[in-house]
Amino acid sequence: MPAVPGTERADARRNREVVLRAAMRAFTEGGLEVSLGQVARRAGVGAGTVYRHFPSKDVLVEAVLAEHVAELVAAAEQWADRAAPGDALFGFLLDAIGKSAERQHFCDAFTADRSWPRAVFTAATQRFSEALDRLLRNAKQAGAVREEVRADDLAAIIIGGAALRSAHPNRARSTRLVRLMLDGLRTVTEDGRFRDTSAGQRHGTEECCVECGARLRSRSTGRPARYCGATCRQRARRRRASG
Repeated sequence: MPAVPGTERADARRNREVVLRAAMRAFTEGGLEVSLGQVARRAGVGAGTVYRHFPSKDVLVEAVLAEHVAELVAAAEQWADRAAPGDALFGFLLDAIGKSAERQHFCDAFTADRSWPRAVFTAATQRFSEALDRLLRNAKQAGAVREEVRADDLAAIIIGGAALRSAHPNRARSTRLVRLMLDGLRTVTEDGRFRDTSAGQRHGTEECCVECGARLRSRSTGRPARYCGATCRQRARRRRASG
């Protein structure tokens, strides 16, 4: 029986997506040394399917990097649409650092290989730059971030913050250090206080959220809190499920 028109193309797109997702998980867990054969086995497809969509390891790595950046772009757009300018910028930076820390091998590949960027990755990074520019421009207009801060500064901070998160043995403390680093970007009033305070600045105890590092309010009764709110609780649940 002949194939229904359009089904082969849909199957090809679906296979490519399966391979790409499998490669992202494999590279995240095993590093970029994972072979295409290992990716094929993880995706549940034949090696020929992998090579048909990604003729070489470099092509697959580039596609995975571009997919990672595309996720950051989507996150930046969501923050811009749902939060005040200052909260949007700093919330996105924390998100981007967290995602990149979980995929440190990707950042290492980008910083170590001087032949980047390439065509597919160039298009992804251009969209990322535009999304980051939008967040930064809005935050400056709201007086939430120092005027001298540039978008390329923020991109470097994302890479550096991810490395810090990956190197530190304690997730909550590493996130707290990242927050302290980001605080240096904020506009400061004459009395030395931050003009645009984040949710983390409003918490007032030594205990920290295990997901985002924000300080937690103390409880007189019941079990100690682990998360600063429902958002971090849900994010941690999604991260455990995906793992």
